[in-house]
Amino acid sequence: MSRLFEPYKLRDLTLRNRVVVSPMCQYSAVDGSPNDWHRVHLGSRAIGGAGLVIAEATAVEARGRISPGDTGLYRDEHIAAWAPITRFIREAGAVAGIQLAHAGRKASCALPWDGGLGITPEQGGWAPIVAPSALAFDDSSITPRALAASELPDLIASFALAAQRALAAGFELIEIHGAHGYLLHEFLSPLSNQRSDDCGGSFDNRIRLTLDVIAAVRAVWPERLPLLLRISATDWADSGGWDIEQSIELARRVKPLGVDLIDVSSGGNLPKVKIPVGPGYQVPLSARIRREASIATGAVGMITEALQAQGIIEAGDADLVLLARELLRDPYWPMHAAKQLGAEIKAPLQYGRAW
Repeated sequence: MSRLFEPYKLRDLTLRNRVVVSPMCQYSAVDGSPNDWHRVHLGSRAIGGAGLVIAEATAVEARGRISPGDTGLYRDEHIAAWAPITRFIREAGAVAGIQLAHAGRKASCALPWDGGLGITPEQGGWAPIVAPSALAFDDSSITPRALAASELPDLIASFALAAQRALAAGFELIEIHGAHGYLLHEFLSPLSNQRSDDCGGSFDNRIRLTLDVIAAVRAVWPERLPLLLRISATDWADSGGWDIEQSIELARRVKPLGVDLIDVSSGGNLPKVKIPVGPGYQVPLSARIRREASIATGAVGMITEALQAQGIIEAGDADLVLLARELLRDPYWPMHAAKQLGAEIKAPLQYGRAW
């Protein structure tokens, strides 16, 4: 049996294999509610054989959406919209997970196919957008308003409320989004966080909001169910940014709070940085965090081939492998990979004649 297709246990859940559908925004929701597109998109990847299907970055409050097309869990009405999606994923044999997020200074943007730039309320966006400091992402972005310290308890509570709604909707795994230049990452990095209060300055201060969010979510999320954290392990800045050493220390700090696995990505907080993009370019970051922080990790980023994915697991560089664009190209990648690696994967009964 290929180790890629061995079952993997996370708390009381057992994934049927170590192939994970990485969260991928579809920009197709209406006022935060997912619809038939999301059901077919996520459901087809569950049918395709992935062990875990993580729904896209889902906003914990309306102003925390990247775009007007983002999904949300900021209203009770969203629970009923998500419920048939999670039910279908489970019936197809996969675990349904969701990524809870707040876009921070990268909120209120047009849909990618409409240019992706910041939009005003008159253009269908909203104001103000918020961040740790009043620093725009780049010269073409909207300048956010710095969050007051008095606003942070409500922000933390919005993550906890979204987690409760996720449970009611049938999700069995939560990933907190602390990567890609969104709000929690903005607090982590000294290049986007220039606060002078107890959430800015020192490492301990900059990680405070992330730790508080994790604690609040874990307090309402059942002990039997896993909690993941996605981070950008480095800003790829020449100097002064968030980096792998800080990421390792953060991983050490979140494990006792109940985080079961670090989903290791990178970048997104700074424009025009040089990123050494190539096959598996983020895997060494995952490997260091796994070994030096003694916590399970997931590797993501330009993982496209079965032997490549299997090699990551066999080398001990990650416990799970997350695929994004490759699963857009081929929802049945797990089945094809299993065949190539000589592993068995159970097809849905309706597809049995193909096997």
